[in-house]
Amino acid sequence: MGLLDIFKRRDSVPEKATTCEKTDSGANMVKEIREEILKKTAIPYMKLQLTDTKPGLFDSKVGGIGYVPHDAKIPEDSKGTQLRLLAQIDCAEITLEDFPHQGLLQFWILNDDVSGLNFDDNTLQDTFRVLYFKEPDRTVTEKEVCGKMQRMPEEDYFPVRGCYGLAFSAGMDTISSSDYRFENCIKKLVRQDYPEKAESLLENIDDFIDEDGEDWGGGHKIGGYPGFTQWDPRSSEDTHDVLLFQLDSDMGADWKILWGDCGIGNFFINREKLKSCDFSDVIYNWDCC
Repeated sequence: MGLLDIFKRRDSVPEKATTCEKTDSGANMVKEIREEILKKTAIPYMKLQLTDTKPGLFDSKVGGIGYVPHDAKIPEDSKGTQLRLLAQIDCAEITLEDFPHQGLLQFWILNDDVSGLNFDDNTLQDTFRVLYFKEPDRTVTEKEVCGKMQRMPEEDYFPVRGCYGLAFSAGMDTISSSDYRFENCIKKLVRQDYPEKAESLLENIDDFIDEDGEDWGGGHKIGGYPGFTQWDPRSSEDTHDVLLFQLDSDMGADWKILWGDCGIGNFFINREKLKSCDFSDVIYNWDCC
């Protein structure tokens, strides 16, 4: 403590203490209502977990060999380079409304140093592809698909190492702090439920973010709210309002999935196009720390 602190006027002390008390009180109330507010944002989603099972050609999987019809080629970019299967979803395992409940939904990306990400147009399906087969031909074999594959490049940048099955479980997901809608959503709910105290509660919107970082939206999932290590590529004008698929980095003793430096990849679609199984307009994004 310095001399100026010692000789401060006494009547200034209570004012400072009152201010601190008000701030602390507001922060404490935010902690009390934060979970209640977040629960009101909950929407259904499918939580995905990697398994060590060996998935077949028509099963849900991450990495590995994907279904390709007899008369089709493995997806290629405009230069003729084949894409690789990032993930395949057996839609019969999805219980979410508006999603298809039969057929196979596939996500393919280019195996280059940016994993097929197009920085100028993240909806251009050239270096990535989203395909849907409502009634896959069960006479196609894995051997047949393998016969269509080009030789693998020497440099392997692919985020998935190996092939993994997927286990599905239904749950409820609350809005993530990295979703571009987070701030407006929280403000709307606080003003709706606590009109008299709203402005003081919203003095610092960051108070509504979980200190432990559990609400950042990570994990493997279909539907729900997205997570990002940087920022949401969408804006208020964007119509891609549904998280179609998200694949997070997944590391244990040996890494299984790694986007750059522990990043996360996601795909977004407009709900009306999802309902009609139109996967021609999808955002593909991934970022890392």
